[in-house]
Amino acid sequence: MPHAVSLLRATRLAGSTKPFLSRGGFKRERCAGCRLLPSHCLCALRPSMDTRAGVCLLMSYIEPLKPTNTGWLIADVVADTFAFGWARTEVDPALLALMADPRWQPYVVFPGQYAEPERVVHQVDPALAAAGKRPLFILLDGTWSEARKMFSRSPYLNGLPVLSLQPDQATQYRLRRSGRDDHLCTSEVAALCMDLAGEHAVARTLDAYLPLFTEHYLLAKNQQPVVWDSPAHQRLQALRAGGETRIPAVPGPPYTESE
Repeated sequence: MPHAVSLLRATRLAGSTKPFLSRGGFKRERCAGCRLLPSHCLCALRPSMDTRAGVCLLMSYIEPLKPTNTGWLIADVVADTFAFGWARTEVDPALLALMADPRWQPYVVFPGQYAEPERVVHQVDPALAAAGKRPLFILLDGTWSEARKMFSRSPYLNGLPVLSLQPDQATQYRLRRSGRDDHLCTSEVAALCMDLAGEHAVARTLDAYLPLFTEHYLLAKNQQPVVWDSPAHQRLQALRAGGETRIPAVPGPPYTESE
């Protein structure tokens, strides 16, 4: 079944007047399920986990179309992932309904220095969890400048607590350039959020899934074959063997295509 990010991508493509061409990426056929070459398809290794916490991706217009987008990886892992496009002049009514749903406690995940001090929190409130509210992490998915614009120009987010993360490691994301190591990619941010929510197995799976996707993407881009017993594969399979993820055992490529 397509997840929220793939559905948003399909909506964007349906409304486009010309094909989207990713800058610096490969121009060959891609798998619709993982955005990689069919020969490097990752779909059979896609983790699937049950979570109490949810993720809401508020995505800049072009972000769902980028094959390097890591919000897609979050939706692969976390079943309760929601995705909405961001626009300055309008808001999706479904997003407002989600934030108002009493089953959820939304947190806007953003650096605390950009918010009023009284809104900033550094932990998930355990009292809300005890009251039956599930944490919903709202991630602003785009470039850093786009994310700041979304944060400052979305008045419907103003009443929500701002979860300010304090990462203790540099980003491991290698598919886009960033001027600062403390700017994490979206899936890395989601992993930190899941840890705060007590979803430690989910956090470990996200941390293992990102380098596996990166490895497949770069091998496809450089026209090199997949190494199916690489450390990245072994790490994710070890999580599966520990019962923390639902991943089918795959001894080799899901399928191959003739050139």
